[in-house]
Amino acid sequence: MADTVRDDLVREKQWLRNEIQHRVVNSLQIIASVLLQSARKVQSSETREHLRDAHNRVMTIAMLQKRLSSTAVDNVGLKNYFADLCNNIGASMIGDLGRIKLTTRCDDSVVDPDMSVSLGLVVTELAINALKHAFPGRTQHGSIKVGFTSDGKAWTLVVADNGIGMPKDEEDRKQGLGTVIVEALASQLGAIVTISDAAPGAKVSVVRTA
Repeated sequence: MADTVRDDLVREKQWLRNEIQHRVVNSLQIIASVLLQSARKVQSSETREHLRDAHNRVMTIAMLQKRLSSTAVDNVGLKNYFADLCNNIGASMIGDLGRIKLTTRCDDSVVDPDMSVSLGLVVTELAINALKHAFPGRTQHGSIKVGFTSDGKAWTLVVADNGIGMPKDEEDRKQGLGTVIVEALASQLGAIVTISDAAPGAKVSVVRTA
C-alpha cells in the first residue's frame, strides 16, 4: 500500500513538473517572438542587435527548459545536452554553417537539472560572445569548440575559438568574453573563470576544483 501511494506521488510530481515546464516554454517562446518582431521594426541598428541578442538568449533558455521536460528528474547527460544546445545556437546565429563550426566534445558526465541549466547558460553566453567577437568580418572561416570533463566533484568546461584572438585593451576583454553573466553563473557553481590566448583565438575555462 505504501509503495503504491509513493509511486502515485512520484507520477503526480512528474506530471506537475512537465506541465509547468511546458507552460514556461510556451511563455518564453511568446516573449522571444515579441522581441524578434520588435527588432524588425526599430530603426537603430544597435537597438536591433540588442533585441536579437535577447531573442537568442530567450530561445536558448526555452530550449533548455524543453530539453529538461523530457529528461529524467534526477540527471541530465551533458554529452547530448551540449550537442543539442550548440546545434540550436548554430542554427539561429550562424548564417553559413560551412563558415564557422560549433562543435562539442564532452565526457559521459551526468548532472542534476539545476546544474545543467547553469552550465547550458554559460555555454550559450560564451558561444554567442565567440560568434560575435572572434569572427567580426563575416567572411572568416573558423571553429568554436566546447569541451567538458569531470573527475568526481571537480570539472572543467572550456569554450575555445580560433578567431582574431584576445582584445589588447583590458576593458574590452571584460566586456567581451569575461561577461557578468558568466562570472555570476560560475560563482554560483563554485567555479573560477579564466581567459587566455589560444594562439590563434581565445579560450575561456570555467573550472571547479572540488
